[in-house]
Amino acid sequence: MSRVRIIGGAWRRRFVGFDDAAGLRPTPDAVRETLFNWLGQDLSGLACLDLFAGSGVLGFEAASRGAAHVTLVERDRRILARLRENAAALGNGRLELVGADALKFLGRTTRRYDLLFLDPPYRQGWIERIAPLLPAVLAAGARIYAEAERPIERIGAWRTARSGRAGQVFYHLLEAAQP
Repeated sequence: MSRVRIIGGAWRRRFVGFDDAAGLRPTPDAVRETLFNWLGQDLSGLACLDLFAGSGVLGFEAASRGAAHVTLVERDRRILARLRENAAALGNGRLELVGADALKFLGRTTRRYDLLFLDPPYRQGWIERIAPLLPAVLAAGARIYAEAERPIERIGAWRTARSGRAGQVFYHLLEAAQP
């Protein structure tokens, strides 16, 4: 089992464990630090969705920084079991863990989210398949954090406002395009 450290908020310096799995790439500390500098350190009141949760570190970081609600979606049962263990150890009722395919989850959820963490498996066309479903689940003014194997200019109506690169990973903060 591997571990990744939460870098900010109430759970700062706590570790979450995850099992090695094909394509599982926890967002590195330096990238998360940049992301939360972009977003701000306090996410109080926000509803966040970690759609391809994996290690769950982005969702756990959001909850650690005061998000009102964080949904972590993961379809792999083994990975989901580890997420549940980590959530129980952190002891936070604001975390909702869902075992589901991302497309099916987006098609049935009634909750609206202020922030989407989107780090799907690479080279499988997930971002293009998800984009049409986002307007129904993202609140007005919602932002998207996306990691991909290539630069992204836009996802549906959201355009990249900030971006960076860490090794072979391109990371982006997208905001709703202004009319």
